[in-house]
Amino acid sequence: MNRAFLGELISEALAVFIIIAFGDSVAAMYLLYDPSPYLHAYWGVCIVWGLGVTVAIYATGSVSGTHANPAVTLALATYRAFPWKKVVPYWIAQVVGGVLGAALVYALYYPVIDHFNDVHQLTRMAGGAAGVFFTAPAPGITIWHAFSDEIILTAILVFGIFTITEQYNEMAPGANFGALIIGFLVAAIGASMGYLEAWAINPARDLGPRLFAYIAGWHEAALPSAGHYWWVPVVGPLIGGLLGATVYEYLIYPFLPAQLRAQQALQRKVEEDTVIMGK
Repeated sequence: MNRAFLGELISEALAVFIIIAFGDSVAAMYLLYDPSPYLHAYWGVCIVWGLGVTVAIYATGSVSGTHANPAVTLALATYRAFPWKKVVPYWIAQVVGGVLGAALVYALYYPVIDHFNDVHQLTRMAGGAAGVFFTAPAPGITIWHAFSDEIILTAILVFGIFTITEQYNEMAPGANFGALIIGFLVAAIGASMGYLEAWAINPARDLGPRLFAYIAGWHEAALPSAGHYWWVPVVGPLIGGLLGATVYEYLIYPFLPAQLRAQQALQRKVEEDTVIMGK
């Protein structure tokens, strides 16, 4: 493994680590305290998750591009020429980052977790305080409905990322402002749709902390979890990411004026080169 690729993998792990360090910590603040400081300020939870993404992008974007999400990596490999040979290593690095981020949050909050479970007469194996680390469907949401939700929410996310980072999109934010807008996008998805099943929209965000929680005593409550839910926030986002990228690629990208101008300029150059060679 060359030094540059090693740096990319470290970067991806660090990006997810940052996201989970902020995100699972704010989940702990939301869930474990009574009254919760976010009881009437859920938007604050969403903003913290979004700003975690923003910080991760600013910290690691120059090294790996900050996919920080297996669904994004898959979409970029499909439509943006990201090397397929790097996909699985990126996925592994992202999940490792999720495990390490959850470990940090646990180190900070385990006394509060234990206190919460004692007060509410819960155990880790029964799922007590599990929401700090991984997602679950809300009451009334079936597993298959949650699966379709994760497809839709992640499609919105990846569609948004493609639009925000598109070089031919003349309305896209400039001067490295895109990282903040992507963070706001994550926050907006959470604020509008997050209560459905805690808006995983990222397999590494859920699977990494879930693996850590399994080791830390949640066991079956984490894996396979109630109703064998664990696969939903993994498979759903992978499908949704491809769906969102496909919608962008076929319904927006071909009609971007700057892209059309670039395509026409390239065609003219090819024609001119052909004429010159013909002479």
